Amino acid sequence: MKKFLNDPANFVKEMIEGISLANPGKYIYKPEYNILARNDIPANKVAIMQGSGSGHEPAHIMCVGKGMLDAACPGNVFAAPPMDYVYECTKLIANDAGVLHIINNYQGDRMSWDMGREMAEAEGIKIGVVIVDDDVSVQNSTYTVGRRGVAGNFFVIKCCAAAAERGKNLEEVVAVGKKVNANVRSMGMALTGCIPPAKGTPLFTLADDEIEIGIGIHGEPGRRRDKYRPAKDIMEELFTAIYEDLPFASGDRVAVMVNGMGGTPISELYLLYGEAAKKCEEKGLTVVHNYVGNYCTSLEMQGFSLTLLKLDDEIETYLNDPAECAIHVF
Repeated sequence: MKKFLNDPANFVKEMIEGISLANPGKYIYKPEYNILARNDIPANKVAIMQGSGSGHEPAHIMCVGKGMLDAACPGNVFAAPPMDYVYECTKLIANDAGVLHIINNYQGDRMSWDMGREMAEAEGIKIGVVIVDDDVSVQNSTYTVGRRGVAGNFFVIKCCAAAAERGKNLEEVVAVGKKVNANVRSMGMALTGCIPPAKGTPLFTLADDEIEIGIGIHGEPGRRRDKYRPAKDIMEELFTAIYEDLPFASGDRVAVMVNGMGGTPISELYLLYGEAAKKCEEKGLTVVHNYVGNYCTSLEMQGFSLTLLKLDDEIETYLNDPAECAIHVF
């Protein structure tokens, strides 16, 4: 393994410290709980937080800022944050408007966030919850009961945050998050595995002529291992699975995301977006917004995921609202 790190045990904390130092005066940083929070959260606004495992950057720690997350408290690489991280982060940003927990659907995350929420609620903090489960690849997996939460998470964050910035109350912001989650679908694939710093060896390996269809962002198995084939054929399979799942229909307005898994060149992601755009035109979908780049990764894995979000006037308006964060992707 060759990675830029010091002690693997300190990898996540040193990464968060780097984000804080790169944005002087912008964040509150509490290293003992891996917390990065806005230092300018309005007192009367619903505060929004998230924090799954690290290794998926820019999700979620790099998405803290006005119009996005108010705070994040990630765990170690591919590990849910401990319940005390959730509890302390919730207390830090809590106000009379309440706090929204956005949780990707993984068993470890659900358990930690449930316990952290209960501790905070015992102190009188009002908390709402939105579960993200946009992955159509498999129904259950190594890490989940039900579908996994993957790159569609970004649309949930963006719309919930926009609603909160507009002054919506906690119940209304929760309703927005659930609406977006109900209308977003994703699926990914991999050309290679990845190496967690603390492990030092690949989570899985693929032969030169193999790909993994329906991969999870922690390296968990997908639908099947298959032979490599042209990009248009791979996109055809992922697009069809997503299109038929909602289902989408001719005339729908959509946002399209081609998300890199960390090690895929941007040139290849745009090639893949071209294939997705052609599929949308073929099916009568109008692409209103497109997002191409790294949004929810798996360290240095080579691969991509496709996400389609069905739009209505409300969701589209929220996507258009301004946002600021460390990576400037929205």
